[in-house]
Amino acid sequence: MKHFEYSFKEVFGTLVIQKELFDVVAKPLVEDLIRGKNGLLFTYGVTGSGKTHTMTGSPGDGGLLPRCLDMIFNSIGPFQAKRFVFKLDEKNGVDVQCEVDALLERQKRDAMPVPKTPSGKRQIDPEFADMINVQDHCKVEEVDEDNVYSVFVSYIEIYNNYIYDLLEEAPFDPIKPKWNNCNTPVRNGDFIPPQSKILREDQNHNMYVTGCTEVEVKSTEEAFEVFWRGQKKRRIANTQLNRESSRSHSVFIIKLAQAPLDADGDNVLQEKEQITLSQLSLVDLAGSERTNRTKAEGNRLREAGNINQSLMTLRTCIEVLRENQMYGTNKMVPYRDSKLTHLFKNYFDGEGKVRMIVCVNPKAEDYEESLQVMRFAEMTQEVEVARPVDKPLCGLTPGRRFRNQAFREELSRKLEIRGGPINGETEEQSVSEMLLQSFPPLPSCELLDVNDDQTLPKLIEVLEKRHRLRQMLSEEFAKNVLTFKTMLQEFDSSVVSKENYIQGKLSEKEKIIAGQKMELERLEKKTKTLEYKIEILEKTATIYEEDKRNLQQELESKSQKLQRQASDKRRLEARLQGMVAETTMKWEKECERRVAAKQLEMQNKLWVKDEKLKQLKAIVTEPKNEKPERPSRERDREKPVQRSVSPSPVPNAPPVRLRHRRSRSAGERWVDHKPPSNLPTETVMQPHVPHAITVAAASEKALAKCDKYMLTHQELASDGEIETKLIKGDVFKTRGGGQAVQFTEIETLKQESPTGRKRRSSPSNPNPPEDAADAEWTDVETRCSVAVEMRAGSTLGPGYQHHAQPKRRKP
Repeated sequence: MKHFEYSFKEVFGTLVIQKELFDVVAKPLVEDLIRGKNGLLFTYGVTGSGKTHTMTGSPGDGGLLPRCLDMIFNSIGPFQAKRFVFKLDEKNGVDVQCEVDALLERQKRDAMPVPKTPSGKRQIDPEFADMINVQDHCKVEEVDEDNVYSVFVSYIEIYNNYIYDLLEEAPFDPIKPKWNNCNTPVRNGDFIPPQSKILREDQNHNMYVTGCTEVEVKSTEEAFEVFWRGQKKRRIANTQLNRESSRSHSVFIIKLAQAPLDADGDNVLQEKEQITLSQLSLVDLAGSERTNRTKAEGNRLREAGNINQSLMTLRTCIEVLRENQMYGTNKMVPYRDSKLTHLFKNYFDGEGKVRMIVCVNPKAEDYEESLQVMRFAEMTQEVEVARPVDKPLCGLTPGRRFRNQAFREELSRKLEIRGGPINGETEEQSVSEMLLQSFPPLPSCELLDVNDDQTLPKLIEVLEKRHRLRQMLSEEFAKNVLTFKTMLQEFDSSVVSKENYIQGKLSEKEKIIAGQKMELERLEKKTKTLEYKIEILEKTATIYEEDKRNLQQELESKSQKLQRQASDKRRLEARLQGMVAETTMKWEKECERRVAAKQLEMQNKLWVKDEKLKQLKAIVTEPKNEKPERPSRERDREKPVQRSVSPSPVPNAPPVRLRHRRSRSAGERWVDHKPPSNLPTETVMQPHVPHAITVAAASEKALAKCDKYMLTHQELASDGEIETKLIKGDVFKTRGGGQAVQFTEIETLKQESPTGRKRRSSPSNPNPPEDAADAEWTDVETRCSVAVEMRAGSTLGPGYQHHAQPKRRKP
């Protein structure tokens, strides 16, 4: 198995806890969300590698999604707006309403029989209660306290390249319809199939899903309850690799709307331009899979094809972005080839941060798929898509929320000290009562007598006093009003001067900040350029090091190969030298044998000629008046002719005794192969090999025991006689453990009939013709030519050849 190395920004082991993974990967995205920036987090890997577990978690240990929700509500909890203050429109925008309109909207929604927004006061579902019970209380440190916030969530899935709303209220279960045995949906009049949603582009060129249900939530429990409601509708199926395999890509979208408070710090600023809408998308991708491993058929096969196609489109988009960034090209990125890439086109164009978690299964069966996943994940690190987002400035004084709260608390405290009421209405009543108490009391106005002349004068006096007091109070009030107006004018002038001074300072600071921003951008660009160069140099160095290692390995392998070849060459040379020595010795022996055979043949020929000459001399010296009688063949056989005293190579032997040919290698074991079809020759000379194993058919067992091999072969000669050939050879052992025979020589045993020779009979004419002497010479010569001659090339002789061919008479 080959060894591969891949580099990532962070690698987590199998025992990593969810909190550690959240702090490194998801926490920066939540912080950017609260600061008004977008974020995208998706899990990628082979089916069954733990993507859904990483996103949702398990009971007692929540995943990334519940931890993100918990961190958001821990950060903005005391600054949340009331329900329906923010209202999402159908064009991916948000509007702000006053408190009265929001109150009417809440009353209208509460009057509906089925509320769209789940109640946060009811008991939490125990099915997911342990998942959202996060005890970390993680939150963002720097939150704008002069803003109000609202959270909206939506949940969609991309199934077979179609977008479906998992929060859409529908009769029955449109996501999991019933199917019959023919793999077609059951016809039901009450069944409404789910309607796929359409992607559109808003006025800011951001992609969104039209008609998608977006729910305003006020707590972690409420948000996760919405998620769990949609999770039950998500498509899952049982495959060979995973019991609950996701058959679609799920996208949980968290939108955070925020707007500043007015100058008093009481109500939301009613300006749509000041509203900031940020978004965090948590994507659980379906796992890539091979159909030959999952044994998918029918719908499962079509689902796997669409899943792999969307993941392939995502990979192609990343590759094109990387190529455009590295080589400066301007190739078109194929976002529209898949709904998944088309939905998140803005993220890849730089509208927010993108984080990817690669889940790897250490099983050996997923080796090839895991290599493809890690190769793609390593390539995506080289793509830089984030760019800064400017937050709108409202121009209001910061800290106004807490100043307004402090003013109210101080006013309530002082009124409580004075013992007066707290609210403004009772305050006005107490001032009027104080004024009435300062007036002189009215006397009794009852007239009991017609002649009473004291009651009316007293009443007139009191009323005149009251009138004078009222005039004094009116004058004092007018003076106070004039004084207050003067103070207000002075305060306005000071405020205007201070505003002008602050504006001048602000303009100067803005110029300084703009210059610093330009310098910072220049330094950032320079830093990115240097980082990019450093990365290129590091990759080049890595490539060179890898090439160096490969060359060293190749050099070592080639040196080992050369050493093996040298050792093989030495062994071959030693073997060839042994074979040359053996062949030389063999041919030397063969030459000696052939020279000895030639010498013996020449001696035989010499002896035959000597015999002929001697007999010829004896015949010539005989008297010519006596004609010798030719002895009969029977007499020749009974009485052997007395030969001369010249040495003969063949020793005399009695005619009745069989002579056996002595083997050339009498000390070696032979395999004597005599086929059963051979006929007995009944000749005097018979080949005989001692210590031989006689077989009718060659067998491996017999060849394994012997060193020599001899085959007796018979065939019919041209003169009609039987010709016997002795085919001899050496037995060698082969590398495979068997035996092989190499034939070295052939000896021929030929038998001729004497009746086949032409013999001259005695003529009837007593007077011999003139050429009688010649005829007599010819007959003697023919008779003397019957001899035993050894064949040239035969060694020690089991092969003898009988020659009885008469010479043709001269005309």
